[in-house]
Amino acid sequence: MVRIGLAGAGFVADIHAHALKSLEGRAALWAVCAARQERAEAFARRHGVPQVTSSYEALLARDDIDAVDLCVPNHLHAEMAIAAARAGKHIIVEKPLTGYFGDDSAEERVGDAVPKLHMWERARQTARAILDAATSAGVRLCYAENFVYAPPVEKIRRFIRQSGGAILDLRAEESHSGSHAAYSRRWRTSGGGSLLRMGSHPVGAVLHLKAFEGRLRVGAPIRPAWVTAETARLTATEAYRNRPERFIVDAWEDVEDWSVAVIGFDDGTRATVFSTDVSLGGVKNVVQAYLSNAVLYANINPNSSVMAYAPDGRILSGEYIAEKIETSAGWQFASPDEDWMRGYPQEMADFARAISTGDEPLSGAELAYDVVDVIYAGYLSAEQGRRVALAELP
Repeated sequence: MVRIGLAGAGFVADIHAHALKSLEGRAALWAVCAARQERAEAFARRHGVPQVTSSYEALLARDDIDAVDLCVPNHLHAEMAIAAARAGKHIIVEKPLTGYFGDDSAEERVGDAVPKLHMWERARQTARAILDAATSAGVRLCYAENFVYAPPVEKIRRFIRQSGGAILDLRAEESHSGSHAAYSRRWRTSGGGSLLRMGSHPVGAVLHLKAFEGRLRVGAPIRPAWVTAETARLTATEAYRNRPERFIVDAWEDVEDWSVAVIGFDDGTRATVFSTDVSLGGVKNVVQAYLSNAVLYANINPNSSVMAYAPDGRILSGEYIAEKIETSAGWQFASPDEDWMRGYPQEMADFARAISTGDEPLSGAELAYDVVDVIYAGYLSAEQGRRVALAELP
């Protein structure tokens, strides 16, 4: 059994804890730590975690921990992942693997002041340092990209295998009405706005599907070659500020709340990714694949497995519908098991398998690095208004 120490006690940590409960006999949450001791203790009581440690260092020092699960803000991923590797612990890390957080800049508004080429260079270096630390220590790096494990995306893989067709065009999106996490507002703690914080999911999905296709057809992944992107802070526009109502999050400081990226692959095909914080109606998680002989849609959120209608929001307000739904009135797409549909239990099961056997997880180090690489090349593209080839950096 894989014994896991969890760093963090927030929203994502709760999701991971629920997923791990389904793996009885294969993996278990063994200990937890958080920035505030009282939060870690409350989390342990809520999820039945037997041990609470006073610090992350104390967690790493435990001999009864096989792996750490990093559910902490983005700017902490690299430092904590490298420390885990040096302590001989396998690593589960939430998306994105890492980024640029202005550690070498005195600018307060990093996102508005630091050149994106410098960000891309430093983000690449940090991502490589994490991967090198894991390789040197002989530990497994598991990249928690749940889109890869979502049952609708798994079904797309099965159809790709069966059809024998070529993926010509991929379209993917994650959008909602804005994160309420304080760290998401500033580049120094988030590493970017919607393109990084949410775009990591659809970017990861399209990179994964093209790599899967390549391994299936020719025994090697089809690789991303270039990126063209646009970003914007739409809630800072006069069009938004002149409106009296406020239904979406608008407290962004130096990060974008809207983005689109076109990714070109080395086989000449394309993918288009949207990620925005200005989309009402709950979380939108979709992946579409246009093959030479088929069309495949993966509607992770919303999906029509359960549809409900109520003329007044109070009627259904006591029952969970889906993440970030503003009202329970009208027609609703209610997920009967949202975490399962989004792939979290499947993700943790694969990580437990990979750690136990020494095999690569379906979502591992290569995908983690490529997502960072593509997204920061996208930031450079948006800044300079041109296509950016990934080969521009050595």
